[in-house]
Amino acid sequence: MSKNLEVIGITKKMLREAIDQNTFWQDKLAPMPRAKAIWLVANSRIAEDDYCGVIGYEDQKMISFIFMFPDLANSHNQEPQKVYWMISWWVHPIYKDTVLGTYIYNEAVNLTGKRVLIKSYAENVNTFYEKQPFTVIASRLRHTIFFSLDPSMLIGRFKFLKPVQFLLEAVDSVIYSFIKWINGFKFKKNTKSLHYDYINQIDEPTWKFIEPLSKNDLIYKTKEYINWQIDPSQYMQTPISKKFPRKALQTGISNNIHIHNLKVIKDKEIIGFMSYVINFNELNVKYFLAKDEVHYELCVDALIDNFAKSGRRFIFTDDTQLSDTITKRYKTIFTHKVTKKGLAHNETNLNLEHIELLNRDGHFY
Repeated sequence: MSKNLEVIGITKKMLREAIDQNTFWQDKLAPMPRAKAIWLVANSRIAEDDYCGVIGYEDQKMISFIFMFPDLANSHNQEPQKVYWMISWWVHPIYKDTVLGTYIYNEAVNLTGKRVLIKSYAENVNTFYEKQPFTVIASRLRHTIFFSLDPSMLIGRFKFLKPVQFLLEAVDSVIYSFIKWINGFKFKKNTKSLHYDYINQIDEPTWKFIEPLSKNDLIYKTKEYINWQIDPSQYMQTPISKKFPRKALQTGISNNIHIHNLKVIKDKEIIGFMSYVINFNELNVKYFLAKDEVHYELCVDALIDNFAKSGRRFIFTDDTQLSDTITKRYKTIFTHKVTKKGLAHNETNLNLEHIELLNRDGHFY
């Protein structure tokens, strides 16, 4: 590394100024999509002097970035407490064997007052975290439920299949259509009595439905917070992606990315609420709430109805009950499961007993 190394903590105020000056979106690689940054500073839960990230520069070129997110955690019989999600930690491959990664990481942790939560992390840094003052607060399975062979993922893993991609796509099209046809009989029958009210923002009746179902969440939920979390403005669609001049380290830019939020209604009564992100062939579940166990399977049927209509090929969720119910009720190709651990810094002042890290907690995809 040269002597021209600079590490900068980015506050909400600084991020707002960067948006006005287009500071981070002039090179080919940006720390986050501009739409994501605009969405971030719109969150009233974040104070102007709260840190949202740390960037490392060498000769004015970004070589490292940590994305942090200030949030409020529930605390039993006390006011909600400020914590920081450490969402991603990126170092340019050229510097992966240097001290830069550890240096910028420690800088980020110190800027948060060591009140750090990590929802999940890559396996290649497992050894690193074992040596850090973090406690595992929750272990869960991440499920990817496939309704097709998904040739793009197969080729990504097995490069030798590239020459026969067209054949794989043809076979996959037949398999996907067959599974969709079989599943269609079930969800069409089961959802006959349902209506879907699609929304961009939740109203007071919807909040009254959501509030009791989320009152014990790790993250403190309010109507304003959920409206911000599901706001479609955070995603930028690029219809001609090849002409778009840059990429970003955070998800949010795609030629096919958008969010759908809906109330599931039966007999004029809300029985479910769900929010999911569509991105290429993926449906990523952000919220899935059912009125009670009696209506749970009906809400699953509603999700599969929407999934089939979207034309996606797989569902992504950290909700084991949801995944298991889908695979029991519907035909799938296979489900990939991987264990993910949530961490909290030892100086994070939270009651860590009996914590459940839910799909919707820290979900800023």
